[in-house]
Amino acid sequence: MPTDQELKDLVRGKYEEIALQDKETNASSCCGASCCSTEVYNIMSEDYSQLEGYNADADLGLGCGLPTQFANIRPGDVVVDLGSGAGNDAFIARAETGETGKVIGIDFTDAMIAKARRNAEARGFHNVEFRQGDIEQMPLSNDVADVVVSNCVLNLVPNKNGVFAEIFRVLKPGGHFSISDVVLSGTLPASLKEVAEMYAGCVSGASQQSDYLALISANGFRNVKVQQEKAINIPEDILRKYLTPEQLSAFKSEKTGILSITVYAEKPAPAAACCGPDCCS
Repeated sequence: MPTDQELKDLVRGKYEEIALQDKETNASSCCGASCCSTEVYNIMSEDYSQLEGYNADADLGLGCGLPTQFANIRPGDVVVDLGSGAGNDAFIARAETGETGKVIGIDFTDAMIAKARRNAEARGFHNVEFRQGDIEQMPLSNDVADVVVSNCVLNLVPNKNGVFAEIFRVLKPGGHFSISDVVLSGTLPASLKEVAEMYAGCVSGASQQSDYLALISANGFRNVKVQQEKAINIPEDILRKYLTPEQLSAFKSEKTGILSITVYAEKPAPAAACCGPDCCS
């Protein structure tokens, strides 16, 4: 069984490789069960092209939702994007928070950080910055973010509880997050969990949906709700690469669901100050 650090190194290596390719190269690199290694990324990706702030150079086709669309970002907000990649969600968040706001992207892949910074500089985005770091130990102070967004990243992290604890720490009281991620309903076959491509492609690192939502509540968040949910159907030729015919038949009969969900939750605001003898108990 790989250690947490080995899994992190695996993901870092995969995404360093992807950072050096454009979306079209990623999309065309799969040629069936015999050589596919990036198909899993592409079957989850969403179409951002109609959203304000979209920049094609920053879109590597790695997302599984549109968290910024549901994040209720207001002008002037400080927005933190976890696993910011080449900057796609960060730039869309910038279009919503405006010149008076700020967007901070965090990624632990050097090549992604370099690419995102080049994209920001080329467009003169001076209120968007990208910091290298682990989202289990964010390079941020306490209570700095109005909104946290993330797109298909947390299930790549072995210690999801640590990430939600960090999100709680960096959010301002009353702040909130909107996160798109991959979750399961049912048991994923062990043979899928063990392969590198499926892990870095967000599938085998996925938690059960009920466990995922419970983890959010356990870290102190309130008003937890699923904003969007959709099924992810892995093509059969991909499944045949990793499963025997018997395993494939069992996988289908058990109706294991692989889902993309976008989840919203809030960090509680402080209790209102007492206003006199008639309003305090």
